[in-house]
Amino acid sequence: MRISTNTIFEMGSGKISDLQTAMFKTQQQISTGMRILSPADDPVAAASALGVNQAISINAQFATNRANAKSALSEEESVLQSVTTMLQSIKTSIVAAGNSSLDDSQRQAFVTQLRNNFEELMGLANTRGATGDYIFGGYQVSSKPFTETATGAAYNGDQGQRMLQVGAARQLSSSDSGAAVFEGGVTGNGRFATSASTANTGNGIISTGSVKDLTQLTGAKYDITFSIDAAGATTYLVTQTPPPATPATPQPYVSGQAITFDGMTFDIKGVPANGDTFSIEPSKSQSIFTTITDLLNVLSTSTTGDGGKTRLTNGLNTANTNIDNALNNISLVRTTIGTRLQEIENLDNVGSSLSLQYTATLKQLQEIDPVEAYSRFTQQQFTLDAAQKTFIKIAGLSLFNMLN
Repeated sequence: MRISTNTIFEMGSGKISDLQTAMFKTQQQISTGMRILSPADDPVAAASALGVNQAISINAQFATNRANAKSALSEEESVLQSVTTMLQSIKTSIVAAGNSSLDDSQRQAFVTQLRNNFEELMGLANTRGATGDYIFGGYQVSSKPFTETATGAAYNGDQGQRMLQVGAARQLSSSDSGAAVFEGGVTGNGRFATSASTANTGNGIISTGSVKDLTQLTGAKYDITFSIDAAGATTYLVTQTPPPATPATPQPYVSGQAITFDGMTFDIKGVPANGDTFSIEPSKSQSIFTTITDLLNVLSTSTTGDGGKTRLTNGLNTANTNIDNALNNISLVRTTIGTRLQEIENLDNVGSSLSLQYTATLKQLQEIDPVEAYSRFTQQQFTLDAAQKTFIKIAGLSLFNMLN
């Protein structure tokens, strides 16, 4: 077989070019540390690496969402800590205001203090977060959640909880609505609430009461009216709304003795006057602002005479109970916040582990083995050098050289 000089040059230059290309590719792999420079280098590994990169990006977004949720919940917890401190201060004021040695003018100091507490609490309820959104507005993040009214405050937000995707299969609320936080407290003992008429002139003081038999509760409203006959005997009559089939009959009254009916039990201490009334109605949700407004009205009302002092005592007892219920509700919300923060911490640990696993998998798919790559590069250098020298020798083989 005859091999022309042109064929020798074409084959030699082509082979040298291939060797140079392979060595350049190895050099690129060494300089970048990457085994796959293009999908054509390893289509299967390149496709797998693409999937792993997507998983890393999603995991990083979850981590960002968790950081945002943690920041929002921490802000809310800080505000609720301040609310808790304030409500505890109000309870202290309630106890102090009940001191029988104080007169109406001296109690005005508590009115001033409670008014300041009300305004400060309104400011806390309308707190903006780091992003400028109102924390307690639900989905209405750009509108002030609470505005003051004659009976307390009106809630202008909604019941929404802003959710964030913090894991592949987990959404977590990063907020609580103002209604749940500031209007979630209940009146009375949680089942029913007792109260005394402000028109009472006697000194009867009603207790909060408790449930004796849950199955007997009717959910009706009751009025207890006291009567004193000519002989001085005191009785009370329980009137139910709506009225039962069998009307109640008057019962003899003994101060401090338990009054029990329809699954409820409570007592009235003192000496009610003729015509004094007390009410029992189902517990309902009540705004903290309404509770404070009612308390301000109680402290602003004259306490002249036995009736006035009794109204003060009953009003303070009711306010104290409702503040306790508000504190319990705030405590419950704070507990859920703590639970969510703990879950975020757990998810962060899982996310960190996944990130390490993804990184290790990606490294295994994409990165070179330095020892193997340097060894291959050295071998390619020797091969290229030998090919170049061999080509020079072969290119010099010619009969014309014999003429020299």
